[in-house]
Amino acid sequence: MHAMQYEITLPADYDMGIIRNRVATKGHLLDDFPGLGAKAYLIRERGVDDSPVNQYAPFYLWNTPEGMNSFLWGPGFQGIVDDFGRPEVQHWTGLAFAEGSAASATTSSAAKSAIRRRMRIPARTHLGGLAEELALEADRLARQEGAICAATAIDPRTWEALHFSVWDHTAPKEPGDVFQVLHVSAPEQGLLTRGRQW
Repeated sequence: MHAMQYEITLPADYDMGIIRNRVATKGHLLDDFPGLGAKAYLIRERGVDDSPVNQYAPFYLWNTPEGMNSFLWGPGFQGIVDDFGRPEVQHWTGLAFAEGSAASATTSSAAKSAIRRRMRIPARTHLGGLAEELALEADRLARQEGAICAATAIDPRTWEALHFSVWDHTAPKEPGDVFQVLHVSAPEQGLLTRGRQW
């Protein structure tokens, strides 16, 4: 599993209805994309859920690098580049994935919010122990009421750990950035490896 996200930060007075309309008219285009486990179309709005910015920030869980590459080098990502410029694409190697109690409701209408928490990994951290802790954290998040799914991952270039979870209600009081979910494309969510991935 590969996790991927890019963030498009928009002006403070930007009409987020433009992004909502973009997702409403184009979000379905990845509903059957090969190699894609799940894509959550995420936004943050300035002043909502403590967000300091307006932002469009889709988050992806890929089953295959070929699927991720097909998207990045294809018309989908080129549309983002054409409309907003080329964003930095963050990516992490997957450590664990867990379906939640609300997993059967993984539809655009069910998913309401997502939480992303990024943490720097201190230099003296025992990596094997940290990986185990992160896998347990995915399970802990997924066991909470209303959780659709949870994933954890690490970027070994910057040594950053990532927690990501999707919820069928307003985000619970967990640390991290809170996003609104506008749509979910999950053509191969059933193929995402459950549990730890090493």
